[in-house]
Amino acid sequence: MSLKNKTAIISGASRGIGRAIALRLASEGANISFNFLKSKQEAAGLVEELKTLGVKAASFQADIKDYNAVKAWVDKTRDTFGGLNIVISNAGIIRDKALALMEPNDWQEVINTNLLGAIHLCRAAIITLVKQQSGVIVAITSVSGIVGLPRQTNYAASKAGIIGFTKSLAREVASYNIRVNAVAPGFIETDMLSEVRQEAKEKFMQQIPLARFGRPQEVAGVVSFLVSDEARYITGQTVVVDGGMAMK
Repeated sequence: MSLKNKTAIISGASRGIGRAIALRLASEGANISFNFLKSKQEAAGLVEELKTLGVKAASFQADIKDYNAVKAWVDKTRDTFGGLNIVISNAGIIRDKALALMEPNDWQEVINTNLLGAIHLCRAAIITLVKQQSGVIVAITSVSGIVGLPRQTNYAASKAGIIGFTKSLAREVASYNIRVNAVAPGFIETDMLSEVRQEAKEKFMQQIPLARFGRPQEVAGVVSFLVSDEARYITGQTVVVDGGMAMK
């Protein structure tokens, strides 16, 4: 699969799944634009690593919760790289806590980053994709948004919202030759997983038929397929990458 001369914009690519996606798409030939909030050093390091793969790469400091900042990032990406073909909404946070103990800010930060952030990026990019009548969007959701996990009511709500958003947008833009899909990772070995209590991780491991946590590269491989021409007849779907945890 080749993505040569295509431009991908990715939110939250400095680390974890987003970083793996950026490296995978770059290895397929795509130019990469990604945002960061605070981690300038990590962003600079990723830019240099991406460039060693023979593609163009740039990072932009932009808060995914701020639509105007996101739009400026998208517009700058389009102008810098001469186009926009692939949109990956990946930025996300967790604030796990029992609902009875959850403060309003625990809800607001998670919803604004995970769900509203995805909406901001897609909204800012969609006009360009519609005008050129082509493009692919992939939103990273979570198995938590499918099965629901304890102490994650805020996170599950944000990720379930992304699934509904994906389906609706896929129907809205299909006539413009734009595909929209979601990928729902289970427990993946990232910094976010490290924030989960060890007791909880051991419990969740027992629910995974493949008996291990996933790797960021395994999620990136699915994303690479979905944005390629090999998946040109797939839209409005949520692909679950969870070792069988959510199977029915």
